[in-house]
Amino acid sequence: MRPVLLVVAAAVCFGTTGTAQAYGPDAASTTAVGLTRIVAGGSLLAAVAWLAARRSPVRAAVPRLSPGVVLLGGAAVLAYQPTFFAGVRSNGVAVGTVMALGAAPALTGLLEWLVTRRLPSRPWFVATGCAVIGVGLLGGLLDEADASISLPGIAGSLGAALSYAIYALAAKRLLDEGASATTAIGSIFGVAAVLGAPFLLLVDLSWLGSVSGLAMVAWLAAATVALAYVLFAIGLRSLKASTVSTLTLVEPMTACLLGIVLLDERLSAPGWVGLGILLCGVVLLAVPSRRAAVVAV
Repeated sequence: MRPVLLVVAAAVCFGTTGTAQAYGPDAASTTAVGLTRIVAGGSLLAAVAWLAARRSPVRAAVPRLSPGVVLLGGAAVLAYQPTFFAGVRSNGVAVGTVMALGAAPALTGLLEWLVTRRLPSRPWFVATGCAVIGVGLLGGLLDEADASISLPGIAGSLGAALSYAIYALAAKRLLDEGASATTAIGSIFGVAAVLGAPFLLLVDLSWLGSVSGLAMVAWLAAATVALAYVLFAIGLRSLKASTVSTLTLVEPMTACLLGIVLLDERLSAPGWVGLGILLCGVVLLAVPSRRAAVVAV
């Protein structure tokens, strides 16, 4: 049960991203925020991993990381940003977000099966189905049903989902090879930070001179990247990548609740139903994990 709770805690941290951006400066574009989040957060994670490795008494036992896996994971982390925003820009926030978040667990399960030849469990299929339906209702997909759907936008959202799936499997591979949570995540996000840094020259960063801008970046880097992804990796060590991908759908639920409490947003009746269905899906997925833990003990 502990790995499940850690992943859920990570998803809660992820879910604060939108609220943090809402409290940030109006001049900060979503692209600029996404890039600074990855570069600052990735640099922080890389520093934490370096310090942890230096202080480790068993430094000689630290496994050699696969450079190709680290590079692939870092590229996937960076690719998530533009593909996600492309989907949202073309099809709107509701449809773009739902497509990206809803497709991520399915693509992760498919890639995991292709790589490991292990099919996700039956509870995963049921829980993921519930979670995806819940995300769809929560995101207002029914309200947008009559809107014209852009094929390039769909491609963008699916690209974001695929990027997430590749990152999750890359991190899982490093963890299975014996890397610690900080080493695996720090190396991947360190590469993402290096790859993303040049793109900062292409966006307006003048808002970083404000107190609200610095506070927003500090929160995004420390809470939604460094802390969140370390918790994510610790949970991922004991769980399948497909299971973790479904559990992180707690993120939109968190974002929605924070919007209601802090930003005075309103949720429609289908949205409340979706919130309940999403929660049921997460609980269904957590119950088998708890039983497995009891059996293991």
